[in-house]
Amino acid sequence: MGEVRPIPSFGDLFTDLRGADRTMRVSYHPDRGAVVLSLWSGTVCRGSFRMPGADVHRLLALLTEIQESVAPPEPAAPPPGEGPAVVADEAATSGPSLEKTGEISGTTHRSVPILPAPRVA
Repeated sequence: MGEVRPIPSFGDLFTDLRGADRTMRVSYHPDRGAVVLSLWSGTVCRGSFRMPGADVHRLLALLTEIQESVAPPEPAAPPPGEGPAVVADEAATSGPSLEKTGEISGTTHRSVPILPAPRVA
């Protein structure tokens, strides 16, 4: 691995479904024109990928397609004479609720960089 640097102010950190010690850092480095995706296990970087800034639109198109395929469909307007209470009751019994943990359609600007924890040998 190369030199480990703090995540720049233009990036974010995502937690893996398998556990909080697994994370993915996404950062943009305007000086290099690159987006860096790095996979972490605790304080150890296990791998990284430097994507040219010009390829970000392809990644966003793919993520948008994925987001649209997993998003619940827009609710239909209730028939005349049936009010919002009926729609709310149906929504409450339609299945498990999803917890939204973060916005993925935009860019996050972190005001304080995340510093990697020091390694102890």
